[in-house]
Amino acid sequence: MVVSGLLVIAVTYGLTRYGFGLYLPQFRADLGLTSGTAGGIAAGSYLAYCAAAVLGLYLVDGGRARLALWSAGVGAAVGALVVAAAHATPVLAIGALVAGSGAGAASPALVAAVARTVSPSAEPRSQTVVNSGTGAGVLAGGLVVLVWPAEWRWAWLGFAGGALLVTWWADRSACWCPPPADPDRPGSGLRPVRLVRPLTAGLLAGAGGAGVWTFGPDVTTRSGLSSQATGVLWCLLGAAALLGGLSGSAVRRAGLAAAWRISAALTAAGTVLLAWWPGSVVVAAGALALFGCGFVALSGVLIAWASRLAPEAPAQATALLFIALTTGQAAGAALLGALTDAAGAPVTFLAAAGTVSAAALVAPRGRRRTPPAGCSARRRRG
Repeated sequence: MVVSGLLVIAVTYGLTRYGFGLYLPQFRADLGLTSGTAGGIAAGSYLAYCAAAVLGLYLVDGGRARLALWSAGVGAAVGALVVAAAHATPVLAIGALVAGSGAGAASPALVAAVARTVSPSAEPRSQTVVNSGTGAGVLAGGLVVLVWPAEWRWAWLGFAGGALLVTWWADRSACWCPPPADPDRPGSGLRPVRLVRPLTAGLLAGAGGAGVWTFGPDVTTRSGLSSQATGVLWCLLGAAALLGGLSGSAVRRAGLAAAWRISAALTAAGTVLLAWWPGSVVVAAGALALFGCGFVALSGVLIAWASRLAPEAPAQATALLFIALTTGQAAGAALLGALTDAAGAPVTFLAAAGTVSAAALVAPRGRRRTPPAGCSARRRRG
């Protein structure tokens, strides 16, 4: 389940969601996109993610996590097919919106599937490992660009097939039996008011992270690096993002607050470095490695944060926090795209780094570490 779940995240996040930013130089060359238009499309894709996450949250809360999983896989596949067939900006926009929506339903579905499939002691680490699939997808996407830099249509066609394949595997690997009823659990038990602090933190982190995710490859290419070099850099980002899967261990050892601040600092540092030296392969490599590791770790910490504040409904709480993260990305993509057209990439990326730094200030309260592995799961199972 962990491997198949990781691959679902790899395709729905790393390829069909963040693939728009990876292929932005090719879209710009073939379809004449401006930074403002690209930012608007990316923002729309993120909003589509939020709508799908709400749907996924509804399905999981109603005991239909399996349907949420297939909604994610089919949405990613259909959107990727539309992107592959796009010959005009409006069609590309529709495809990007649908493709980006798949990830929204994937997260709550997989959080629920992992909780029901793996042992309670293995659940916390399994959740963060599955979440690190974003890095695997980004790495795979970078390799495709490196080998076939101009064949973006064939690449997106492959993304569509991959989405259906890994969704089928995850479906076969997961246990979809409903969890045992908990007599002490009053209804869903999830009160969003408890999540105000992490919702704010996720919103800010998403807005700042949108800079590199949406415009990173375009900035390096326009600074003189070749498509092949950009592909290598994106592979490095993906490989470093896999290290974000260690955020579960970091939370257990250092606590939620420290893990959140460290992850935000890495993300902001990578963004600043890319702002000033995007044309240097060495500096850009270090910048994207810091960003990839930091941002994926941030999302992993959000999962742990959700489990701490809502142990009776971790999938639902995670979905809400990821909606906040993506709402921030939507707003960030649109605003940063307009700022890039008006003031240039360095100013834009500094603004993005500042926003991520602000997210670091909204860290979890207290120094209490997360409960031992499996405690929250045992509470859920009664």
